[in-house]
Amino acid sequence: MHIFYTPDINQNSYTLNEEESKHCVRVLRLPIGSLVNLVDGKGGFYTAEITSDNPKKVSLSVLKVEKEFHKRNHYLHIAVAPTKNIDRIEWFLEKATELGIDEITPIITNRSERRIVKEDRLNKVITSAVKQSIKAYHPKLNDAISYEAFMKTSFEGDKLIAHCIDNEEKKYISDLVAPHQKYLILIGPEGDFTPEEVDLALNKDFKALTLGENRLRTETAALAVCFEVNYLNR
Repeated sequence: MHIFYTPDINQNSYTLNEEESKHCVRVLRLPIGSLVNLVDGKGGFYTAEITSDNPKKVSLSVLKVEKEFHKRNHYLHIAVAPTKNIDRIEWFLEKATELGIDEITPIITNRSERRIVKEDRLNKVITSAVKQSIKAYHPKLNDAISYEAFMKTSFEGDKLIAHCIDNEEKKYISDLVAPHQKYLILIGPEGDFTPEEVDLALNKDFKALTLGENRLRTETAALAVCFEVNYLNR
């Protein structure tokens, strides 16, 4: 069954926006009476029937509502430095959404090669992955923020920083955190965090994290963290 992202839905009826309506009628060719699924990004999963096939404003009648659909037992927030090649961070967002992630913050570090991020474009990647993987929760994408400013924000939960500096003692995720918690994990740019940035995080009660002996690309490291946290909470 086809899925549409409808963040402002109520429980009785809904009208798809023009873009989604055109996709519904002209691309998918769904007639009146067809059943579709809707997700609101906040845990609501809806079954609805098409009652009008206007290609600019398809009308839907909501037949069934499920709340907290596939609610996760933990909360994962990854703060990651955007890659120079934006396709790589888009790939991460797509795969992380499929695996399961709750919040993403692009952080601009001292060695970041990309300092401008188009959040609208990245949100479209996330939304597409939400629909493809049948998620009722839409991950939150925050505006890009400098590393220093981000370190001044508060977070209740386990805080980890993954880095490649050899003279720092680091442990694996499974040795640092317990299941069913909130996690904030920092992933640096292609050139890694600077020693000063690592020290700042450690002084803010972050724990040093290793992802193994291999040096990973930024987007690979971020996805590895996503996988490990979800596996820990399986």
